[in-house]
Amino acid sequence: MLETTYLNNHFLIAMPTLADPNFHQTVTYICTHNAEGAMGIIINRPISDVDLGDVLRHMSITVTDHSSVFLPVFEGGPVQRERGFVLHSPIGEWDAMLTVGELGITTSRDILAAIAKGEGPKQILIALGYAGWSAGQLEKELLSNAWLSIPADNNIIFNTPPEKRWKAAASKLGIDLNLLSSEAGHS
Repeated sequence: MLETTYLNNHFLIAMPTLADPNFHQTVTYICTHNAEGAMGIIINRPISDVDLGDVLRHMSITVTDHSSVFLPVFEGGPVQRERGFVLHSPIGEWDAMLTVGELGITTSRDILAAIAKGEGPKQILIALGYAGWSAGQLEKELLSNAWLSIPADNNIIFNTPPEKRWKAAASKLGIDLNLLSSEAGHS
């Protein structure tokens, strides 16, 4: 029997042949992965017509740090696109937060109010929606060669331009995504 390795605090890097438009050329940060399934946030798809200012206005949160309104909002995944997530460092104390490695994933209003005042975490990625897999689904996709996985890298999340994150994540493995085959061998 194969031992299951869970991928909490890892990146899933979409293989070039992954045609699903929800995940084509994406990097997904895995927040939770266990026997019940997995949940992650896509970190390289900014929404072109939405910024944090739009979200703050929609939630009636007062802004005193006007630089925050221009922060991008990312398409975190195809599930519950109306639900917001803040991936951040340092972790801090927030009402609804999950700690994964050195990062926090917060879904509560208090972190957005702090960001709007310039008092939030220094490194943040704001996303609407998430990617989800049922029990065993992600493992099957990994075996079918849909994804590469590597430990997450905060520099890629917070300091690499979104359009370069897919190739930057793969390069951590020493891989040029353009040279990969969709064929895999399993023993």
